[in-house]
Amino acid sequence: MASITTALSWSSSLLDMGLPNVAGNIEETAKFSYGRTAMVVVAQKKASKSRKIILKEDVADLGKKGQLIDVKAGYYRNYLFPMGKAQIVTPVLLKEMRIEEERIEAEKKRVIEEAQQLALIFQTVGAFKVKRKGGKGKQIFGTVTAQDLVDIIKAQLQRDIDKRIVDLPEIRETGEYVAELKLHPEVTARVRVNVFAN
Repeated sequence: MASITTALSWSSSLLDMGLPNVAGNIEETAKFSYGRTAMVVVAQKKASKSRKIILKEDVADLGKKGQLIDVKAGYYRNYLFPMGKAQIVTPVLLKEMRIEEERIEAEKKRVIEEAQQLALIFQTVGAFKVKRKGGKGKQIFGTVTAQDLVDIIKAQLQRDIDKRIVDLPEIRETGEYVAELKLHPEVTARVRVNVFAN
């Protein structure tokens, strides 16, 4: 009982000193029959045990690199932080992330615009002419390959393109064909290929 009385006395002395009502926790004081005054204190909310972090690398079952997530404080403190897999989010870090995202978006936009300009150049050229040794009728010896088209584009337009982006139908006869150049996942250029026999 002595410890309860001491605690109650200490609590009431805080009120007497004129300390402010912290976050509305002190509701009222009550008088006991034996002359002591006690405070009724409402418990504060339990502290949040999670942390907002950013992942520095991919973590299985958690998220991808650069992702903002909430994790338990112990998991961050005991695993993610010591292994260098995550970092606590700060205003400075958020600003840096925003600047980096803007830079990446600007770079993506620039690449798409370059691909669109290149597609426009290919479409305005008309048809690329390919000459092959002819056989009977419309037949040609050999086939026209993606590498042949890449070489012709380089010779006529001084543009280097990768033959892996060229989608060319199988060409074994003379005539006009359409090839597709996948310049970007969002930009495809169509070029005409005229095959002649000499």
